[in-house]
Amino acid sequence: MNQAPNVHDAEPIPAEARAEIDRLLQSGDLFRYTAPEDAPVALLEREFADLMGVKYALAVSSCSAALFLSLKALDLPRDARVLIPGFTFAAVPSSIIHADCVPVLCEVGEDYRIDLADFEARLDGGDISAILISHMRGHTSDMDAIMALAEARGLPVIEDAAHSLGTLWGGRKIGTIGQVGCFSFQSYKLVNAGEGGILVTDDAEIAARAVIMSGAYEHNWKKHKGPRGDNTAALEQAFGRWQNRLPLYNQRLSNLSAAVIRPQLPHVARRVRDGRRNHDHVAARLDRSPWIEVPAKLGPEERAPDSIQFNLTGMTPEQMRGFVEAAAARGVKVQVFGLSQDNARAYWNWQFLPEIPDLPRTRAMLMRACDVRLPARLTLAECDLIAEALLGVAEAVMEQAAA
Repeated sequence: MNQAPNVHDAEPIPAEARAEIDRLLQSGDLFRYTAPEDAPVALLEREFADLMGVKYALAVSSCSAALFLSLKALDLPRDARVLIPGFTFAAVPSSIIHADCVPVLCEVGEDYRIDLADFEARLDGGDISAILISHMRGHTSDMDAIMALAEARGLPVIEDAAHSLGTLWGGRKIGTIGQVGCFSFQSYKLVNAGEGGILVTDDAEIAARAVIMSGAYEHNWKKHKGPRGDNTAALEQAFGRWQNRLPLYNQRLSNLSAAVIRPQLPHVARRVRDGRRNHDHVAARLDRSPWIEVPAKLGPEERAPDSIQFNLTGMTPEQMRGFVEAAAARGVKVQVFGLSQDNARAYWNWQFLPEIPDLPRTRAMLMRACDVRLPARLTLAECDLIAEALLGVAEAVMEQAAA
């Protein structure tokens, strides 16, 4: 019996990073504001903004920090209610709590996407001040409908695009559709710095507020780059308005992290291509099983996956646990979100929330939705080993049940 490949090691950091890392270590120049200009973090922000086709980018310590600063930059009142999908990672509602706001959860369907009827009902009945769309595990909800509903009510939209770097919706880059987009550089994401995050926006007011609150004390905001080839007056005026008027949360990224990230940006397109190839190859094989269902993408969506999600069908909870155990014996780690103890993606475990709603559709989905890592670095032969293990385990579990 062939064992599945290791899916937890990240792709090696490009060799181009090593000379810059050595230079930084020799100089001790790790703080982003030491140099008078063109620090590695500032260069990363300009390059990432160019990659995304936006005016401003701010690199910070994590995607959670980016979400938090985005909420604070919107200048929401204390206890403002922020609508989010019920399927996301615990860091998302945590960032809302940290920003002195209240998370409001809406239903998510069996395809992992927002239930638009429930979303609209909670918009109209929940005194909502902002929307935070989590593209969980890279699955894009109907952004056309979501933005239309938000714009009709004058509500700002933040995109949690931690899993969606490289994803397109109707040709537009995910993370650039709302007022702010937030990305992750944690090791399991498309670009790996161990930890780190970045926010992007075209709004000078949001950018200036976020920069200052990220920890740009005194006049260090002058070391941030404005739009390439564009008049920077709007940004400079916004900085002037907020000088000394905002608290400093000190969530900066270091130059060492930027040195690790920057050489990976030219590899994003390849990683997106290979990740999509791997996902679609495994999905096509898994869909042949009567006990495994991989939800299809929405029409305008072009995904950039680094994992695969699927629903187990016709299995009892006991059989699903057997599936997980047997897959682990074959070298494939499977999480069933709702069955995995204390899983941070199961909303009923977020006991720090002031209110935990009853979300029967989301709960039903989480009780049978599976998660398997599928990094872009895998070959198709390695993907076949994973698919064969999952298919074989499902068949064995169900044959045992029938016997």
